[in-house]
Amino acid sequence: MNIAQWLQRTAWRYGNQTAIGHGTQAWCTYSEFAAMAARGATWLGHRGVRPGDRVALFMTNRPEYLPALWAVWWSGAAAVPINAKLHPKEAAWISSHSGSSVVFTSADLAEELGAALRDEGCSATVETDMRRVFDAMLPEAALAPREEHDPAWLFYTSGTTGRPKGVDLGARQLRWTSMGMLTAVQAVEPGDVALHPAPISHASGMLHLPYVLQGGINVVPESGGFDAAECLALAAHWHNASFFAAPTMVRRLVDAVKTAGQRPPGLATVCYGGGPMYLADLDDALQYIGPHFGQIYGQGESPMMITALPRTMINHLYETRPEGWREQLASVGVAQSMVEVSVCDAQGDVVAAGETGEVCVRGDVVMNGYWRQPEATAATIVDGWLRTGDVGRMDEHGFLTLLDRSKDVIISGGTNIYPREVEEALLTHDDVVEVAVIGRPDPEWGEQVVAYIVSSRGVDAMALDAHCLAHIARFKRPKHYRFVATLPKNNYGKVLKTTLREWDAQVST
Repeated sequence: MNIAQWLQRTAWRYGNQTAIGHGTQAWCTYSEFAAMAARGATWLGHRGVRPGDRVALFMTNRPEYLPALWAVWWSGAAAVPINAKLHPKEAAWISSHSGSSVVFTSADLAEELGAALRDEGCSATVETDMRRVFDAMLPEAALAPREEHDPAWLFYTSGTTGRPKGVDLGARQLRWTSMGMLTAVQAVEPGDVALHPAPISHASGMLHLPYVLQGGINVVPESGGFDAAECLALAAHWHNASFFAAPTMVRRLVDAVKTAGQRPPGLATVCYGGGPMYLADLDDALQYIGPHFGQIYGQGESPMMITALPRTMINHLYETRPEGWREQLASVGVAQSMVEVSVCDAQGDVVAAGETGEVCVRGDVVMNGYWRQPEATAATIVDGWLRTGDVGRMDEHGFLTLLDRSKDVIISGGTNIYPREVEEALLTHDDVVEVAVIGRPDPEWGEQVVAYIVSSRGVDAMALDAHCLAHIARFKRPKHYRFVATLPKNNYGKVLKTTLREWDAQVST
């Protein structure tokens, strides 16, 4: 199926109802939403885009994002949403690797992106004027036929071995992700609201799908990002509003409510994920904001769909406080209904309850594979099971607790930062001989990036910071630089990051 059928059907049923809001204002109806998507598909066709082609979106959050995304699907192409916080060089590489022939981008990003695309040898058309794409004079394209396994969303998720990998998701995965959210996170009725303070290129974009399916309203804040006071005001204005939030965003919401002195109206569910939630922060959230929180654990390879702590389960545990309730609240919940989840040893055998192993998941929501990387796919999906690389344990009641991330990913402000990317950028500086990057626990951001540097000529932190800003996204650059004579290594020459973390704990305490 073509996932754009959802928008077409909803426009038939709820055509005059508000589909997208911008701040407190209605931005378009469902009839207008579908018409923009259909005309956008015509525009793409005039630029040579055909079913199966790829179109990238390197845009900040704005109401135009959604009809642009659905225009890609309407045309039968696969969308390649790229986090707008990435460096244009990184966005250009993703556009080139995916084979995107068109890149929708924001005007403030276009110049640097265009130069970076030329450096990559990518001839993609860069378009910033969405009014031209949705021109009312364009004819409305017919919905392109697609199969459910055809690529619909290429989600580029970095790894520890270098370049990002494109997770190939089809209509099948998007459908099951939406069903999982409707059953485990938040049921949606016509007129219910999804706010989008988090990047639409990531989890918030997945969250918007069931709202289109069910005739809900997707609201983009005027700021285009997360501001706690703005989100609370929008929830009060629109009512029955839900949104995705990283744990650090939840912490800021709590602080804003404490300052206001009263529980906020209009909230339905705040779905948190993307990093560990401290139990003390969840306690505060439930106390000051109320029973509005649910958790999901997933990966790009199994989007939003591994385990969940639904709002009803959190509230039941918090109110009844059975034996072990605090450990269960600190977990990432139980397997979602659409998947099987197990904890396995290195041979792929399931370990006993309470024992540690790698989290594995199986189900129709698991990715088709990595885009044009069959070897990486074969190493990650083994006998039908997705090997997540996350280490955890499952108790006898099915609650999964994550213990570590074997891929060494740093999660800061709910955003994944991969040490290898930062290390490679720093190693391009002439004066950097060796580097190792680790995460330092931080009460506000979850983790901070710390770089340990062996330098040949005494380069300073300011110069390295400027170097990073020229090569990688701002949010990835280290917050602290530690200059050392040597890095700790084992007999095989591998850097001992465990030792580095021990050093860093001594320095930061």
